Amino acid sequence: MSQAQALLDRSVPPRSEADERRVLIKPCTWERYQQLSALFPDNKSVRLTYIDGVLEILSPVGERHERHKTTLGYFVEAYCQRKGQRYYGRGGFTLEQPAFAAGEPDESYCFGQDKPVPDLVIEVVITSDALSKLPLYRAKGIAEVWICRLGHLQIHVLTAEGYALATSSQLLPGLDAEAIDRCLAIPDQYDAVQAFRRVIEGRG
Repeated sequence: MSQAQALLDRSVPPRSEADERRVLIKPCTWERYQQLSALFPDNKSVRLTYIDGVLEILSPVGERHERHKTTLGYFVEAYCQRKGQRYYGRGGFTLEQPAFAAGEPDESYCFGQDKPVPDLVIEVVITSDALSKLPLYRAKGIAEVWICRLGHLQIHVLTAEGYALATSSQLLPGLDAEAIDRCLAIPDQYDAVQAFRRVIEGRG
């Protein structure tokens, strides 16, 4: 049995096929994180998050998780297209603050122009015990973080004191979490995006 598989076998069994499986390793050094990260090269079904001495391994990344993050990405793009705002999708790629934190957002966007660090990151949490990546995002200076937890969106806006919960987006003015929740709850993805378009056009 490989070391990678042994780690995943230690995780809590999922309550259903759609649930995520997580294992926490603590304490964990930065060097240990880098070693374990090398065991999962280009494996999109496994996500590693390292925050200040704690490593979380998530597997599998399920269909419900992927559907929510893709739908939220469609919402962002529909808003920008409607408002004529330049945007650049960065997707999910590993962000690092060496020796402190590393993780991969589900989706990310730059606005105005493309940049090395995104302005907005989107996280989807299907279970409720995810290791928070907010310390990483704060260290990278990311202006806004959307966390969709159990189908409900939380908007975190960066301030001088850290992230503060907000009812609406500062990057995408006029877009509030409640409206996003209503549209995200629509089971059919196409219908959800069309309902969102009606909202931003003032018809929903």
